[in-house]
Amino acid sequence: MQDATILGLLAGTMTTIAYLPQLIKTWQSKSADDISWSMLIILCLGILLWLVYGTSVHDLPVICANILTLILSSTILGLKVHYRLRRASID
Repeated sequence: MQDATILGLLAGTMTTIAYLPQLIKTWQSKSADDISWSMLIILCLGILLWLVYGTSVHDLPVICANILTLILSSTILGLKVHYRLRRASID
């Protein structure tokens, strides 16, 4: 494996892991009120575009990092929707 690929995988791992604390906090607090809707939607779309790009140029670090990051950020978005709907049904 080339040094650049190893560097890319390391960078992708670090930026992907950065989403775990937010996901854990959102899950534990059962709230995502402090997270902006527009930020989450734009972020998910941007990550999806990076994934399409990585696939088109066959860049393993970009593909791997963005698959995992899309899963994590989409999960946070899904929890935000879920908790909002749950709160609306209680009110």
